[in-house]
Amino acid sequence: MRAIVCTKYGTPEVLELKDVMKPVPKEHEIRIKVYATTVTTGDCRIRSFTSPILLWLPMRIVLGFTKPRNPILGVELAGEVEAIGKKVKRFQVGDQVYALSGMRCGAHAEYICMSEHAVVALKPTNATYEEAAALPFGGTTALHFFRKGNIRAGMKVLIYGASGSVGTAAVQLANYLGAEVTGVCSGRNTDLVKSLGAEHVIDYTKEDFTERAEKFDIIFDAIGKSSKSDCTKALAPKGRFLTVDGQGVAKVSADDLVFLKELMEKGDMKAVIDRRYSLEQVPEAHRYVETGRKRGNVVVHVHPKHKERH
Repeated sequence: MRAIVCTKYGTPEVLELKDVMKPVPKEHEIRIKVYATTVTTGDCRIRSFTSPILLWLPMRIVLGFTKPRNPILGVELAGEVEAIGKKVKRFQVGDQVYALSGMRCGAHAEYICMSEHAVVALKPTNATYEEAAALPFGGTTALHFFRKGNIRAGMKVLIYGASGSVGTAAVQLANYLGAEVTGVCSGRNTDLVKSLGAEHVIDYTKEDFTERAEKFDIIFDAIGKSSKSDCTKALAPKGRFLTVDGQGVAKVSADDLVFLKELMEKGDMKAVIDRRYSLEQVPEAHRYVETGRKRGNVVVHVHPKHKERH
């Protein structure tokens, strides 16, 4: 099968299209024919090995010393179950699924094997494979942090980085949960963020939200570029500051994907896709994601000749 392999740490040029062995599912595993995946900021961080100096050694131990231990990157995908292990009960051949592979990566390939008990679920019936692939990472991350912040209806919630992968999901989820949402993004993304459910949008290039008199019950930094000390004066007396940077790996489950599936099927959640690339163009997709200007998600179509079915 074809896969994009990260041959060593470095620039996008270290990513190479190679023929590798097609994986064989174990007793409790399913093999998914990957129709769509994404390139996330996490993929770029692993490839370039971007790490704070104090975490350099621990991260090398986790990820691999000279190159990623899991050289096929990619953490979210959508596709069709093509084969199953003999003890699999949750899925059958032909099921249309979407999934989050997490630190095991492996989604930038034509096939991937995953445990039937991993973060995998039937994809939303009203979503294309590309739309389904653009949902798991941002959606489950936002869910994790909102649980951590104990979000409730009526709260004032500010989302910093509201136009990114996590941010676009967070705006929609906070709105669905009944919060009054303020999004912070660049001016060119104002209309997008409003369309997702933000009642107020602040252009960070023109205004510092911390200088406002308004106080927020939750400030969620969806891109990890601010700190609690920066935001303290904008927090309500018992307000919570949450950030994707340095607060640990988000705890997610297959139930989260089922929840997101139901929201999408009801029309309360949608995937935001910026650009689409082919598997061969993954290095180019990495270069674009690293510009920091993507809106929502960057999708990769892996099997371009498949037919979308609803």
